[in-house]
Amino acid sequence: MPSPRALADVLAETAQKPGAEKFQLESTRMLEVNLTGDHIWTKQGSMIAYRGALTFERERALEHGLGVALKRMFSGETGALMKVTGRGSLYIADNGKHITLLRLQNESLYVNGNDLLAFEPALKWDIRMIRRIAGMMAGGLFCVQLQGTGVVAICTHGSPMTLRTSTGAPVNTDPNATVAWSGNMFPDLKTAFTLRTFLGRGSGESLQMHFNGDGFVIVQPYEEKPLQKGKGRNG
Repeated sequence: MPSPRALADVLAETAQKPGAEKFQLESTRMLEVNLTGDHIWTKQGSMIAYRGALTFERERALEHGLGVALKRMFSGETGALMKVTGRGSLYIADNGKHITLLRLQNESLYVNGNDLLAFEPALKWDIRMIRRIAGMMAGGLFCVQLQGTGVVAICTHGSPMTLRTSTGAPVNTDPNATVAWSGNMFPDLKTAFTLRTFLGRGSGESLQMHFNGDGFVIVQPYEEKPLQKGKGRNG
């Protein structure tokens, strides 16, 4: 058993780290966002703490247009977003998941909606459905497309791994372990259903995402089940 440590040592080790960046990691599992009168979008329920004059407003039904509202209603993707506005420091996290910051520079990125923690409003986004049959088989395989210039924070269970892909050298991934991929390609779905699968004796890997193009795909060491409609999400 580790021996107790001096209070001053613990406070010094865990103290909030000063910095001027808008998005900066306090640890691998907690993100600080510094606002100076502007706003950001973050996953509802992700606020851990804040200081300053910040206001929190749940995303309105038609905030991002009718098209996105209808897609969200159908897919359940991204859950509810929260608009944070004002001057101060916001601290957010998602169930202790590992946080990675990505800076897009006039680029496009696809992200599993459940793994999207926060992003700058300069980024345009939309909901995409990978394939209708996937929604029937896996509880809904939808993703969020982000494009433009700005910072996005994604979450993973454990440290993520990036696999490079190229035309003629495809990569196949488990949909529940796939977090994000480059915006210049869109996956196909491979199925390997047999009688054993329907009898419950299959391998459990009957549905795979197939990436064939020049780009990358980010995976996590965890199979995250799709969020079921009607069930709450812990923040």
